[in-house]
Amino acid sequence: MSDSAGGCIQPRTAVTEAEVEALVRGICFKTGPPRRLGVEVEWLVHELREPRLPVSPERLEAAYAALRTVPLRSALTIEPGGQLELSSPPAASLMECIGTVSADLDAVRAVLRRDGLRLVGLGHDPWHTPRRFLREPRYDAMEACLDRTGPAGRAMMCTSASVQVSLDAGYEEPGPLGHVRRWWLAHQLGAVLVAVFANSPFAGHRPTGWRSTRQLRWAQIGAGRAGGPVLDSDPRGAWARHVLDAPVMCVRRDSGPWQVPDGLTFREWTRSHAPRPPTREDLDYHATTLFPPVRPRGHLELRMIDAQPGDDGWIVPLAVTTALFDDPEAAETAYRAVKPLAERTHGMPAPHNPLWRDAARDGLSDPELREVAVACFAAALRALPRLGATTDIVDAVEAYADRYVARGRCPADDLLDELLAEPRTTALGTSSSNAPGTHPDDTHPHGKDTPS
Repeated sequence: MSDSAGGCIQPRTAVTEAEVEALVRGICFKTGPPRRLGVEVEWLVHELREPRLPVSPERLEAAYAALRTVPLRSALTIEPGGQLELSSPPAASLMECIGTVSADLDAVRAVLRRDGLRLVGLGHDPWHTPRRFLREPRYDAMEACLDRTGPAGRAMMCTSASVQVSLDAGYEEPGPLGHVRRWWLAHQLGAVLVAVFANSPFAGHRPTGWRSTRQLRWAQIGAGRAGGPVLDSDPRGAWARHVLDAPVMCVRRDSGPWQVPDGLTFREWTRSHAPRPPTREDLDYHATTLFPPVRPRGHLELRMIDAQPGDDGWIVPLAVTTALFDDPEAAETAYRAVKPLAERTHGMPAPHNPLWRDAARDGLSDPELREVAVACFAAALRALPRLGATTDIVDAVEAYADRYVARGRCPADDLLDELLAEPRTTALGTSSSNAPGTHPDDTHPHGKDTPS
């Protein structure tokens, strides 16, 4: 979720509505041969021996100060709740990306271990309530803005973690690797990735009724902030309109709290020039405050995958996603496999449509999602050797397919099984009094029984 942004910049020349649309169109899709990829891995940071105990801000600050002295190739950032994120540099191959991030994670874990801390791969913290670690104007404004839609924003900021895969936008021309096809595929396959890698069924020690509580929280934030645009044949135009019509999170200031307007879209800001005229820097910043499941930043950033269990669990979603997008044969297979799923969206943008809701709630217990996932994993396994993946990587993907996909399961099901097997005291610290069930507000992304 992290988006680096500096402090307030002195206002420069105001941008017009037409200039904003032209700028967004020009920078959102940088087309060409798919050659580079990257990954961002977010982690919860917990006590090494007793993860249910909260880590004090002082201990986190000391650990992160030590980490800042460690030479890493990946960018190290800290999330608002103290989660840790490593963002790889652009890599020329899957194995280069895996090698870089694996080495950096080894170094990070060694430092944290000395401080009695560890990285935990869960999409949503099962024990702790949201608690801000970073106190900065950006996050103060973000919290104030997101609080208007309920508590989901604070959960997203402070208790969630993900694996985010970045891929080139693709060719300008049509075809399996064309940018229009890849944009469409990302939004349909994205629901399958939610279901396959769902790993967050708990909040507050209790089951929420959703395999991916993290995806539920994103949906609850609302379509303006965390939704995507309507899909059509012109991704550039659709995204430009979405950016213009999205609400402004904040108006930055050189000193004092940043202003948090209520309901002001960027389009309206360019027309009203109030509270001050928007600049190119404001536009760039505004784009970082939008959190759709697929975000075009010149490349495509796929943001829907829960953090995964185990030290190397992040490698499987990275490998599978890369194979299904960057290998032409696998991309065509994935396109044909997910095409029938589009009917379940009812033409509504992700993630606020029935397909994405079902993926987050049901995982691969949904028969159609399971069938598509089986086909996609088979295609990925055939493609990975062509992309230079080593036997270890192929074996890891195959093991995941056998353990989860073929059985209609996801990592969240393992956590739920723990609860049922040991109701009195599980690894998640759930007592017998917290029997499986749902919170009243967790039955639907909007607290309702039907899509809205």
